[in-house]
Amino acid sequence: MADSIRTPREYGKVAVVMGGHSAEREISLLSGAAVLLSLQKAGVDAIGIDADSSLLDKLRQEKITRVFIILHGRDGEDGTLQGALEWMGLPYTGSGVLASALAMDKVRCKLLWQQLGISTPDFVQLHANSDFAAVLAQLGFCFVKPVNEGSSIGIGGAETVQQLEAAWRRADSYDPQVIAESWIKGREYTVAILDDLVLPVIELEPANTFYDYESKYLSDQTRYHCPCDLDSTATAQLQNMALAAYKAVGCKGWGRVDAMRDADGRFWLLEVNTTPGMTSHSLVPMAALGAGINFDQLVLRVLDSSLQGKYLQHGQ
Repeated sequence: MADSIRTPREYGKVAVVMGGHSAEREISLLSGAAVLLSLQKAGVDAIGIDADSSLLDKLRQEKITRVFIILHGRDGEDGTLQGALEWMGLPYTGSGVLASALAMDKVRCKLLWQQLGISTPDFVQLHANSDFAAVLAQLGFCFVKPVNEGSSIGIGGAETVQQLEAAWRRADSYDPQVIAESWIKGREYTVAILDDLVLPVIELEPANTFYDYESKYLSDQTRYHCPCDLDSTATAQLQNMALAAYKAVGCKGWGRVDAMRDADGRFWLLEVNTTPGMTSHSLVPMAALGAGINFDQLVLRVLDSSLQGKYLQHGQ
């Protein structure tokens, strides 16, 4: 895939919006710093803005013409910022309001996939009055996740009632909406999508039992295989599933779909990320490189997604 054919001037003044108040703030700051440096190296008039309550005022004061969203988690990845930018008439990268909100809400995303026949693990919503023994009887060993967080924030495994209740309490500290999801024992994969191009599949071999926050961002023991050793038939099957799931949610621009493959060779989709990480440990840059797209090219391609749709001519 070639570099963007646009000149830096055509983008106008770009705000790389990062940080924010979610549990993923530190990762967002790392991602944002990498994106900002890349844009500035390309000659784009770009500035970084740490999102706070004055964000919209800053965008006006700086006379921003488009926004590169690299906020992870709530407020930035859930449709909130996207809605504010649409109100202002400012183009932005990535998915729109509805797709962002739907992808962020694991319950509604999984319900949609189930209705469409897209394989996703069985799940139960947890709350203070849950019958934890009944949940375990239904799901077996399970993972507990906050519904509206990413980056493996607040997740934990459980196979006893005591572990399940403790995992729920931990997840609840991040988000009052929590799910328990059946654990799919097998190999873990991720599929990045750029525009409608499905990038090479990455297999994750985490340092810990599962791909938690430490494995994802802190450990040098986690291994990544790109290309992975799936045969061509299985690779095509997973890529097609991921693209179908991505489109079902309404995503555009870029994203990443996480999956498991069980011992019988069946793939199960876990979630879709609409603003994936762009750090040194991040998966989308790794998958892009596997397709011959370097980091700087990737950043410009993502920025190009702000030129799609009804705001195409805005600020140009």
